[in-house]
Amino acid sequence: MKNFLLSLFLLCLSAPAFSAVQGKEVSYSADGTTMKGWLAWDDAASGKRPAVLVVHEWWGHNAYARKRADMLAGLGYVALAVDMYGDGKQASHPDEAGKFAAEVARNKPMARARFEAAMQLLRAQPNVDAGKLAAFGYCFGGSVVLNMAREGEDLRAVASFHGGLATDAPAQPGAVKAQIRVYTGAADKMIPPAQVEGFRQEMDKAGVNYKVVSYPGALHSFTNPDADVLGKKFNLPMAYNAAADQDSWAQATAFLAEALK
Repeated sequence: MKNFLLSLFLLCLSAPAFSAVQGKEVSYSADGTTMKGWLAWDDAASGKRPAVLVVHEWWGHNAYARKRADMLAGLGYVALAVDMYGDGKQASHPDEAGKFAAEVARNKPMARARFEAAMQLLRAQPNVDAGKLAAFGYCFGGSVVLNMAREGEDLRAVASFHGGLATDAPAQPGAVKAQIRVYTGAADKMIPPAQVEGFRQEMDKAGVNYKVVSYPGALHSFTNPDADVLGKKFNLPMAYNAAADQDSWAQATAFLAEALK
């Protein structure tokens, strides 16, 4: 028995450590404002690897944005859940969320500076292949990543999940470097069919490599399980849709793997 226990102990010592997704809070600055993000990676992966910025919903940088960053890290990417509001601000009411989001949306230079500060931080990580960067955005964040693509940011892939598609600065031919994927709810009252059609026309005119996937019956925030509670609490037309969530994630991650290979 003693020999068995000793052998088991020695085996445990010699066995490789199991990998796990690691995460840590990070601070960076843009135009004098401190931004608070979340950096996630898999400590089992070696060498430099592609990286993804994750832009939060209009509620701000919260646990949901971090969860998506962790999920991407589990697939082998280095992921940064960014902070577009500054100081890690989070909204507790739609009025507050709308105010925060509008402040960023109205100030395009500020939005770009904050996004680029996050890009710079991510590119500087020793385990990141700086030439292979992508961005995922949810709700407000979906609008942000699409606008960054429109402005010609050096991204290989951009995916928007239930994000706003309208813009007052449409993409110009030859300006967009990223391939784009949009996942939207066909029943989303905040992103009506006319807005989706306008986006298609914009992308076609600019010659962008893009695809729009529309989910029948899906409302706004269909990827977020908290949408049911928030929708009822604030009487907002939003709800979680498990089928749309799972399919959009599967399609987006397959797209990501192809674009960043």
